[in-house]
Amino acid sequence: MENQQPAAGDLTVDAAEGGADTEFADAATSADSAARDENSEATTESTVAAEPADDIEAEPTVTAPRVRRNRLAGKRLAIAIAIAAALFVGSAAFAGAAMQPYLADRATAATKMKVARAAANAITTLWTYTPENMDGLADRAATYLSGDFEAQYRKFVDAIVAPNKQAKVTNSTEVTGAAVESLDDPDAVVIVYTNTSSTSPLTKNIPSLKYLSYRLFMKRTHGRWLVTRMTTITSLDLTPHL
Repeated sequence: MENQQPAAGDLTVDAAEGGADTEFADAATSADSAARDENSEATTESTVAAEPADDIEAEPTVTAPRVRRNRLAGKRLAIAIAIAAALFVGSAAFAGAAMQPYLADRATAATKMKVARAAANAITTLWTYTPENMDGLADRAATYLSGDFEAQYRKFVDAIVAPNKQAKVTNSTEVTGAAVESLDDPDAVVIVYTNTSSTSPLTKNIPSLKYLSYRLFMKRTHGRWLVTRMTTITSLDLTPHL
């Protein structure tokens, strides 16, 4: 029986050895787990470190569609500017073309007014006089006359000066209207309408009234419209008879 005790001891030693093995295994397992935990934490930290911080803003990136949109907007703006410029030039050209006839009409109207005024002044001067200023009538009228007509009128006045001064005739002519019949610069034809009255002591100063209209042929000379010829269109005696 005593010879079997060492077997029990063997069992104890074995058990102890087995316990040591178990502890080593447990320790190895714990170490392995700790190593894995450390590796896991390191991986987690490296992952966290790789991610950008929340407070750091990412730089904006321009995408290709946005670039295309900007280029398209620029092209549209350029086209719009080109169209606006073309419309402006076109409208200016149209306005100029439209204004040309208007300006020409205004120039023609201004010339007609000038011709009519010259004709009216000529007729008023030619047929308005008094016994006191009869001698200077031809000279006054000469500023409105030209060529042969001036000479003819001067000859006519020279013939009536003496008798009209003796009869103390006063002649007054009022222009009631003037119209340009034709205008072909430098020539023009004007119709002038007048009322003329004459008084004399020989007729007890009862006025002799006449309605007269004339056709004046005029020419522009050195910027002035002068009468080159004149004819009587209408002559009506409106003198009242007692």
